[in-house]
Amino acid sequence: MTVYFIGAGPGAADLITVRGARTLASCRVCLYAGSLVPRELLAECPPDARLVDTAQLDIDQITAELTAAHRAGHDVARLHSGDPSVFSAVNEQMRRLDEAQVPYEVVPGVPAFAAAAAALKRELTVPTVGQTVILTRVAHRATAMPEGEDLATLGRSGALIVLHLAARYADRVVEELLPHYGADCPAAVVALASRPDEIVLRGTLATIAGQVKEAGVIRTAVIMVGRTLGAEQFRDSHLYSPGRERHVC
Repeated sequence: MTVYFIGAGPGAADLITVRGARTLASCRVCLYAGSLVPRELLAECPPDARLVDTAQLDIDQITAELTAAHRAGHDVARLHSGDPSVFSAVNEQMRRLDEAQVPYEVVPGVPAFAAAAAALKRELTVPTVGQTVILTRVAHRATAMPEGEDLATLGRSGALIVLHLAARYADRVVEELLPHYGADCPAAVVALASRPDEIVLRGTLATIAGQVKEAGVIRTAVIMVGRTLGAEQFRDSHLYSPGRERHVC
């Protein structure tokens, strides 16, 4: 049988994809991170499904659950918050499943940064202002960042930076980005994006760290810094320009 890595989305239960929900409903075993995945999503599982909260399991214990379900003849749903392609640790699981010769597929989900942009009512790429988005994090008591991927280096691009897993270190983020973006650069923090208790903070590099502390945000948040967040005067995209040649296929 097959292991399905399913993107559960950013938090709201109805932001899982149709494919994700259908796949979840067909699996007799579901592994999920109880601290991140909304409980409402588990209602999509079959009534007799085996539900395993992975919050207290290490990678080998998780893999053991996946392979045991496979060998028992069950399809397995492995729910990950957001989208599996970003900061999900699916690579480690896939590597072990390859070694065990267990087949798997990936079902994408809505990433946290997309839900945060929706909460801010902002397009992250704006014509003539910014066309690049950098998704990154900071290193602290976790896997070290590769050489050249520190904030000071990435900040030289001036591109919109989206930081995951960094709310606790807002002061450090500000300190490292200030020389490249300036104190007046727009910044925002969205915590618990798409959930009923969503928190949206808007400010600048000079003010955002203070707002984060005042709001008590320490986890399940993304930090965004870049000029596109405050762009108002910009040229219309060429995509729908009246003078653009169009082809009908």
